[in-house]
Amino acid sequence: MKTELVDWMRVDWVLLDMDGTLLDLAYDNYFWREHVPQAYAAAQGLSVEAARAALEPHFTGLQHTLPWYCTDHWSRLTGLNMAALKRATRERIRALEGTEDFLKALRAAGKQVWLATNAHRDSWTLKLEHTGLTGYFDRIVCSHDFGAPKESPDFWNGLMARHPFPREQALFVDDSLPVLRAARAFGIGQVLAIAHPDSGQPPREIIEFPAVQRLPELLPL
Repeated sequence: MKTELVDWMRVDWVLLDMDGTLLDLAYDNYFWREHVPQAYAAAQGLSVEAARAALEPHFTGLQHTLPWYCTDHWSRLTGLNMAALKRATRERIRALEGTEDFLKALRAAGKQVWLATNAHRDSWTLKLEHTGLTGYFDRIVCSHDFGAPKESPDFWNGLMARHPFPREQALFVDDSLPVLRAARAFGIGQVLAIAHPDSGQPPREIIEFPAVQRLPELLPL
């Protein structure tokens, strides 16, 4: 247990990322690295290798921008229905081990629990419905609603303007270091990294932020 990483006496609001924090990033890595190139190859009459080569510059060039997270953008670019492809692969969507226990503990402790995700509405609604986690959140905020990803100060300023909360009494957890840097710069009271977002990959070593491999390591609150 690593409860000492968080001073729970100073936490009234808990803002949680979705993919890689609550849910296994193995699904997203499969979807974008395997399923989409295969579907694009079939649609364009290409080999899977050629499809990957065609898509890769778009993937890398847009990383950490809002279009990178937008299924509508990728549908327009590829001619594929990304929302339909996600629905067709939803059986692969999984919560990370212990996620629901952690959310139950937050609710029992009376914390405000917010989901703060870069995922497009098509994606987060499908994932929360499939995993049954929707009811644990007091509020769900999506970067598309603010016109900026969580990596940008515009997201945090927009969030505060629309849904004010005491940032110094908040804990924010994410697996993305650029996102955590933006949250820290905004003045979120405590920020925490997830070191093992993908169950199919080894844990990462994170030095820049306090980190746990999975959320249940923070129990008991």
